[in-house]
Amino acid sequence: MAVDRHHVLRSAAALLTRKSTATMDEVAKAAGISRATLHRHFAGRDVLVRALEALGIAECEAALDAARLDEGPARDAVRRLVREIESAAALLAFLYTENQLFEGEGQNEGWARIDDRIAALFRRGQSNGEFRIDLTPAWLTEALYGLLASGAWAVSEGRVAAKDFTYMIAELLLGGALRHPERNSEQPREES
Repeated sequence: MAVDRHHVLRSAAALLTRKSTATMDEVAKAAGISRATLHRHFAGRDVLVRALEALGIAECEAALDAARLDEGPARDAVRRLVREIESAAALLAFLYTENQLFEGEGQNEGWARIDDRIAALFRRGQSNGEFRIDLTPAWLTEALYGLLASGAWAVSEGRVAAKDFTYMIAELLLGGALRHPERNSEQPREES
């Protein structure tokens, strides 16, 4: 019987997003295959995590394309992005905690492409006066990632309803990113 690699990855993603410490035995069981079969396809946890990383990057890039980031007001594009990326949010939350993916020279360039596209959206919003200019596009991008991960965890643990995911994340982020005309200064405030 041929093993469907995509099925194995999806099964691993589903398990690891719920239980990030799952063993390879548990991953194999979730995929309905033996540990030996899993090992033939993924020689260890690091190889499996790298394959999940490639899947996560592909899903993010597809979401970025589907969100049409260059169309309409930037705040609407942010809402579309959150809606489009929702199905990958749990996997991204898992990957977000895998430090080895973001350290050293071996970092996948896909993350930089994603960062650049999201930061460009925030930069566009700043240029057209929608978003605050005292928050850098890089920070807004990181804040979005953090909210996506937190939202995915909250939904998976039943603390919030899945139907509220997009609204909660987009509105919290935008509520902090939107430029408010009544604010006198767009410079960061120094702490006392």
